[in-house]
Amino acid sequence: MTSLWTQRFAWQTPKGKLPLPPGHFGLPIVGESISYLRDPARFIEQRQKRYGTIFKTHLFGRPTIVFIGADATRFLFTNESQRFEMTNTPSFKVLLGANSIGVKTGSAHQMLRRQLFQAFGPRALAEYARAMENITRRYLHEWERMGTLTWYPELKKYTLDVACKLFVGVETASDENLEKVYETWSEGLLSIPIRFPGSKFDRAVRAREQLLARIDEMIHQRQQHRNSNQDVLEILLQAQDEAGNRLSSEEVKDNVLGMLVAGHETLTSALTSLCLLLAQHPEVLQAARAEQEQLGLTQPLTHEHLKQMIYLEQVLKEVLRIAPPVVRSGSRKVLESCEFGGYRIPQGWDVFYQIQETHQDENVYTQAKQFNPEHFAPEQAFDKQKVYSHIPFGGGIRECLGKEFARLEMKLFAALLIREYQWELLPGQNLERVVLPFSRPHDGLKVKFWRREASMK
Repeated sequence: MTSLWTQRFAWQTPKGKLPLPPGHFGLPIVGESISYLRDPARFIEQRQKRYGTIFKTHLFGRPTIVFIGADATRFLFTNESQRFEMTNTPSFKVLLGANSIGVKTGSAHQMLRRQLFQAFGPRALAEYARAMENITRRYLHEWERMGTLTWYPELKKYTLDVACKLFVGVETASDENLEKVYETWSEGLLSIPIRFPGSKFDRAVRAREQLLARIDEMIHQRQQHRNSNQDVLEILLQAQDEAGNRLSSEEVKDNVLGMLVAGHETLTSALTSLCLLLAQHPEVLQAARAEQEQLGLTQPLTHEHLKQMIYLEQVLKEVLRIAPPVVRSGSRKVLESCEFGGYRIPQGWDVFYQIQETHQDENVYTQAKQFNPEHFAPEQAFDKQKVYSHIPFGGGIRECLGKEFARLEMKLFAALLIREYQWELLPGQNLERVVLPFSRPHDGLKVKFWRREASMK
C-alpha cells in the first residue's frame, strides 16, 4: 500500500507533461536533512553522480530541487522575483529583522538595495581603504609577535574589527563586550528557532536586542553630532531614494546588523582559505610575491594600486572558486510552476543552487578540482566564457551587496601579507574542510608566522 508520505509528494505525469527531476525524499517529516547536515559535500556529490545536475530531495521540512551548473543558476537568477522568491529559515528572519535586505523580496528589496548600495560605491570604498590597511598592519604585527597561532579565530577577530570600524566606527579591540555579544547573536543564526531560557536561540535574540540598543545609541549620537568619518552608518543615515525619502532608524539598524555578518563571517572563511592554499602551493605564492616586487608600489595602498595586481586578482578568484565560503545558496520558493532541463519545477517547492559544484564543472574549468589561478588568466578567463560559472557572491538582482567591499579587503590583506610575511603549516593538524555554517579547516589552520627578511619596507 502506498504510504501517505508517498501520496503527498506523488505527481502524476499525464501524456505531454514533463516529469519531476529524479531523486528521493527520504524519511517522513525529516526527509534527507540528517544525511545532508552530516556531510553536505558528500550528500550532493553522491546524488549528483546518481541523478545528474538537477534532482529532487526533501530538506528542512520542504520538498526541494537542487540546481547545479551555470545554466541552472542562470535560469534561477534571470527568473528571480518572477518565478522564484528568496526564503529564509525562521531563525534568520527573527535574528536579521523584518527590515533587513536579506528577508525583503520583490520591489521592496530593490528599493532598499538602491539605498544601501550608496555605502559600497567607488567613492565610499576609496575612503575605506586607509582604515582597512591600518587595521591589517596592526594584526599582522600582532601575529608576528605571537609567532605561532591558529589563524581562523584570529582572522575572525580581524574581519570583525574591520567591519565594526567601517560600518559603525567602533573598534572591537577597545570594546570586547561588543565582540562577545555579536558572537552570541551570530551563533544563533543557524539554531533551532525555539525560544526557552538559556537556549542558543534565546541567547541570540537577547544579543540582538543588545546590539540594536547599541546601534540606536550610535544613531542618536550621530544625529546630535555629525561624524566627519564616512563609515557605513553615516552614509546610511544620509542616504535618500529618488523621491528624497530616507531610511528609517529601524531599517538602518536591521541592515547594519545584516552587513556585520555578511562582511565578517564569509570574509573570515575566504581569507583562511587563501592562507591555506598559498601555504600548500608555494609556486603560486612565489608568483604573487614576484608581482608585488615588480610593481614596487609605495604606501599607503590605494584602490588604483590594487587594480594593477593582475595575478593576485587571479589568485583570489581561484580561492573563491575552489573553496567558496558558502557552498550553497539560500533557498528560493517556486512562485510559479516552470520547466528546466526537461523537468517540471512545481509551484510551492524550494530550490537550492549549489555554488561549489557549479565551480567544479569540468565543462567550464579544465582540471576543475585543482587549485590553479591560470583558470582566470586574461587569455583564458573561463568564468567569462560561461555566464554564472563563477558565483561566490551569488548573482542576479540578489548578488551580494558588499561584493566590492569584500574584494577590496581580500586584495589589500593579501598584498600586505604576501609582501612582508612568511608562514608554514604546523604538523599534526586536521585540514579537512568543514562547510557548515561557513567553510573552514577542521582545526582552524595552525601556523608558524614570521616577517620575511627581504620584505619591502
